[in-house]
Amino acid sequence: MSKSESRRKGSGEKRHRRRRGSSAPSRKHSARDTSKSADRRSAHSKSKKQRKPSGRTGSSEPITGGTGSFKTGNTGSSQRVSAGNTGSSQRVSAGNTGSFSTTGSRRVNSSSGKVRSSKRGKRAPMHAAPVKKRFPVWGVLLIILLVAGAGVGAFFGIRYLLHPYEGARVEDGQQVTVVIPDGSSGSEIVQALLDSGVIHSSKDFRKAVQQQNADQNLRSGTYTFVTGSDCAEIVRQLVAGPNSAEGQLQVPEGLTVTQTAALVESSLGIPSKEFLNQAKASNYVDDYPFLASAGKDSLEGYLYPKTYDLSGKDKTADAVIRLMLDQFQSEVNGLDMAGAEKKLAERYNLNVTDYDILKLASVIEKEATNEDDRPKVSSVFYNRLSVGKALESDATMGYETGGAVTSEDLTKDSPYNTYLHKGLPPTPICSPSLWNIEAAMEPADTDYMYFFIIESDNYSKHTYSKTYEEHDSAYAEALKEQAEANGEKK
Repeated sequence: MSKSESRRKGSGEKRHRRRRGSSAPSRKHSARDTSKSADRRSAHSKSKKQRKPSGRTGSSEPITGGTGSFKTGNTGSSQRVSAGNTGSSQRVSAGNTGSFSTTGSRRVNSSSGKVRSSKRGKRAPMHAAPVKKRFPVWGVLLIILLVAGAGVGAFFGIRYLLHPYEGARVEDGQQVTVVIPDGSSGSEIVQALLDSGVIHSSKDFRKAVQQQNADQNLRSGTYTFVTGSDCAEIVRQLVAGPNSAEGQLQVPEGLTVTQTAALVESSLGIPSKEFLNQAKASNYVDDYPFLASAGKDSLEGYLYPKTYDLSGKDKTADAVIRLMLDQFQSEVNGLDMAGAEKKLAERYNLNVTDYDILKLASVIEKEATNEDDRPKVSSVFYNRLSVGKALESDATMGYETGGAVTSEDLTKDSPYNTYLHKGLPPTPICSPSLWNIEAAMEPADTDYMYFFIIESDNYSKHTYSKTYEEHDSAYAEALKEQAEANGEKK
């Protein structure tokens, strides 16, 4: 039995006991009662005719009080009394004490005729059946919801007092992207983290920064964080740098300007045509003097390969090109180009320039496949240049064709066909890495005049030769070995 049902049953029992304990008049009448009733009716008829007042107990004297008049009868009798102006009918019971108790708010003394006020309310009729009120189910549910809501509110209230939130209220465990613009102050970084819900307390974050002594090492950029992460981990990531690909441009080594333009469009949404129109050496030579020697007004070789973060920055063709030129300048500024050119002149009797080194570095970028190959390939090219031989690099003609090179392509007259034209190509053929620039500055000391490099899924061969006969024989043997590795019969 539920508590609500118990209360309803208990209250009902109380009402039953109250009725059983009341002094309700009996509905049965004896012969004596009948005769007395007849006498009262006779006396009442006479009183109507005579209208004379009487001071005796049980007389039919009219008493005025309240909203109407009440007529009293003999003691022990039961009669209906009409209330004057209200038009309602009420039952008055005469007890042994000589007084009448109405269901209204007046008490009448039959002997003295006085009326006394009573503050008791209206009683329910003694013959009324008990009414059981059931507590509605929706009421129980409402109480449960209110109690539960109060508990949750109290929990979060206490939690807030112990760990007050600042900034946005974001559920923990959500992955969000935060952009820290260039030049952001410490307070601005804290606010960005608060606004995104990554941290909930600026005090805890500042404490983590101090513990790691990282106040001067927080980097700008686009980050991916998980809300509610430990402040120490967030600080470590800010020191390491951006970890989000959003707003980033990843430029690998060996791309041409045309390929870079396509990458910029796919990564940043800048149209490739717009980029190519802007990528002219004449547009930047005033700010970058090293472009004065650029051939064909081209920026080929100068768009340095690197991962660039443009989050919070202008995403225009000009802005991207300037970032790449800045990076190129920063990388080569640490190189002793003049010293390298002097050594090359002494060893190979060649007068090379910074631009020549960049052109050769781009060819090495396309030909060499590992760290060990780079200085060897560089030495082969310098050895051939020093004796007036053509470079004979398929890679240079590949710049012209934009892809694979066929035997027929090598017969076409093009300044990039280094089988037909001696010396270096008119421009770099791609943007080389710093490693290949260094290889072009410091080639290995060898007598090699030829080389071939084969890399396939089932076969790898890197061979350097001093004579053409050695080269031709080694190449034929390599093709045979490759066929056997692929399960072919040669």
